[in-house]
Amino acid sequence: MEAGRLLFAQPCLFFHAAQRLDQLPPARGPEVAFAGRSNVGKSSLINALTGQNALARVSSQPGRTRQLNFFELGERLTLVDMPGYGYARAGADIKADWQGLMFDYLRGRPALQRVVLLLDARVEIKDNDRAVMDLFDKAAVPYLVVLTKTDAPKPPALARKQAEVAALAARHPAAAMQALFTSSQTGAGIPELRAFLAEIAGVG
Repeated sequence: MEAGRLLFAQPCLFFHAAQRLDQLPPARGPEVAFAGRSNVGKSSLINALTGQNALARVSSQPGRTRQLNFFELGERLTLVDMPGYGYARAGADIKADWQGLMFDYLRGRPALQRVVLLLDARVEIKDNDRAVMDLFDKAAVPYLVVLTKTDAPKPPALARKQAEVAALAARHPAAAMQALFTSSQTGAGIPELRAFLAEIAGVG
């Protein structure tokens, strides 16, 4: 846990955005990408991890993020905020992004060490969540499943959701064996996720 605290005490700065594969920046070190359905809480989680309330923009409009946003953390790790998927009003072009640019990035980025896949504790797991997990398996990208907004459900419902997510992750070869359960509001699971990312960054 101490390594995670030390890593995330370092400055984290936005440095690049890419909408096409040829716009990707040169790698600055290991990269970890954050993926999830629109409105799953990606930006809030990145802000909670870094302790910067406005680092990643939190939008009231699901599906707003349309590009890969790159953040450098202490010159040790690059965090990549990926566009959300599955927003009901999203057009075919956004879906094509995930089938094109996103898959190409996942499959062809040597610096990419992990994807953190976020699932919302408040809602049922959707077909597009399962489809993205299959995409990660196909791209042979190791990923960690993280349940967000765990402060919202009542304890019995949360326990059922945690068991469901753990069982789902266990069925996917590219997924880490254990899922993490977090809340950007209460800070639950944030130290554990920081420690996981610090290990990737080689800190500690």
